[in-house]
Amino acid sequence: MPGFTTRPEIRGTFGVVASTHWLASAVGMSVLERGGNAFDAAVATGFALQVVEPHLNGPLGEAPILVWDQKKRQARMICGQGVAPEKATIAHYRGLGLDLVPGTGLLAAAVPAAFDAWAVLLRDYGTMPLSELLAPAIGYAENGYPLVPRIRETIATVAELFRVEWPSSAAIYLPNGAPPPAGRLFRNPGLAATYQRVLQEAEAGGGSREARIERARDAWYRGFVAAAIDRFCRHENVFDSSGQRHSGVLTGDDMARWRVPVEAPLAYDYRGYTVLKGGPWSQGPVLLQQLALLSGFDLDDTDPTGPDFVHTVVECAKLAYADREAWYGDPDFVDVPMATLLSPEYNDARRRLVGDRASLELRPGSPDGRVPYVPAPGRAEAAAAGIGEPTVGALAGGIGEPTVSPLGAVAGDTCHLDIIDRWGNMVSATPSGGWLQSSPAIPALGFCLGSRLQISWLDDNSASALAPGKRPRSTLSPTLALKDGEPYLAFGTPGGDGQDQWSTQLFLHHVHHGMNLQEAIDCPEFNTGHFPSSFYPRAAQPGSLTLEGRMPEATQRALARRGHRVSLGETWSGGRLTACAREQTPEGIVLKAGANPRGMQSYAVGR
Repeated sequence: MPGFTTRPEIRGTFGVVASTHWLASAVGMSVLERGGNAFDAAVATGFALQVVEPHLNGPLGEAPILVWDQKKRQARMICGQGVAPEKATIAHYRGLGLDLVPGTGLLAAAVPAAFDAWAVLLRDYGTMPLSELLAPAIGYAENGYPLVPRIRETIATVAELFRVEWPSSAAIYLPNGAPPPAGRLFRNPGLAATYQRVLQEAEAGGGSREARIERARDAWYRGFVAAAIDRFCRHENVFDSSGQRHSGVLTGDDMARWRVPVEAPLAYDYRGYTVLKGGPWSQGPVLLQQLALLSGFDLDDTDPTGPDFVHTVVECAKLAYADREAWYGDPDFVDVPMATLLSPEYNDARRRLVGDRASLELRPGSPDGRVPYVPAPGRAEAAAAGIGEPTVGALAGGIGEPTVSPLGAVAGDTCHLDIIDRWGNMVSATPSGGWLQSSPAIPALGFCLGSRLQISWLDDNSASALAPGKRPRSTLSPTLALKDGEPYLAFGTPGGDGQDQWSTQLFLHHVHHGMNLQEAIDCPEFNTGHFPSSFYPRAAQPGSLTLEGRMPEATQRALARRGHRVSLGETWSGGRLTACAREQTPEGIVLKAGANPRGMQSYAVGR
């Protein structure tokens, strides 16, 4: 059901790049123009995003990366999600009087994974030297980049916290004692100096491109970066969202032991497409579960902004996310019944739960007859009501993933990039974490640790319970899709728990409604917070349905009559989707791309 778009769908034959910031997209395209492949371009784009979107990701965050290697005809997930430190036990946190992992501060820090993920991508799939691909990020950090309004707004929400409790962050983000004006050039010389030192140590021994990358990894995980993190976590006592001050549990030994895993992604076949996602250490499989449920409905003739389509999709999302809460966790630690969760028999039974009325209950399934885990009675409700760990006025700002779009009940945002080169290589990555509001900046480095451990429950019965060496169940969720066995689509979005709701909608609009990439991105979006949030304070909003303000009034009223607890976001307020595609036409291969207009930052480029 094609329609008006805010921008053209980008089309070309040489290469396409789409990301959540125009500067990063331009950096990625410049790498393709210099002869680099999609993997080289992704590395440069990812490092640039750390600088120009510091409220959404940072050098000590995460970066799950899905790749399609056209030469090997193989997809792989570079699992850029770090693990819990050795001292991060439930007993330790309970001994501190905590019921939840704080949303900010040092206790929420996992082993930072982004650098190793980008380094391994470059070592194993790229062709260019790390120094060349880090140069744009270093240049923006050293010489400045125009500050977008959302960064200033984010800094303003935590300015008092920085002034009173986190002076090292104030020194960077409150020049002259106040948030920097939007549009002005902003610099972070400490970040630039850290990356310059990494490169100096990497280049010092000479040798091959791969040898230099390995020395950079050593500098980060076993050298001066790890040493600075170790000292900071040992000696600083940091105010966090619990309203208390805590030192960290992350050590240099935790850093030195960790290496980024590389895994085969999960796959699900749907209408001639094979959709690829990360495993149940992430929420990625909920997109596949939604497709497994939706495969039993006839969506081809549905109105993409009509009540029947929205109701069906959101009710299937509720069931898939309920299973996420019950069953998903690091498969190195828990037995996740993934095969059954995606099986026709299981989904035939679950599909019958989708009725004419909105569900107001969390209804996980019982794969293979197992009893599902449900959060302790009252916990999600108490979190929604603000009961539990205390917060302290303005000083509690910045918990959870940052919200950069006024989307009512939905929290969470991050970065995303998609790239396809002229050879058919594809990358989809969702960098996040290490947000400027996560924890105090480490003065020796110029940036802060992440807070991804807040996703882990302090409950041994949960599949996503906190445990040393275990990955927190990440919301970060890039996507690739093959079409008739050929590489076709790379897509994703920021948005915490909303990521695999908005990504599902893009895919459905493209497959069932005949929309091109930009039309699918621009189509009015919706989402639910029906299940416990992945982020502190773990609120749930049963039956909630947030619609973009452009959704027809008749649809809003019809959904409310069906029992949905409807709220409206602003006119353009949903997920920040980007997408790239590779299509075989009678005349040859055509590359396509689209990017979200919401927030006026994301751009697709190509030729």
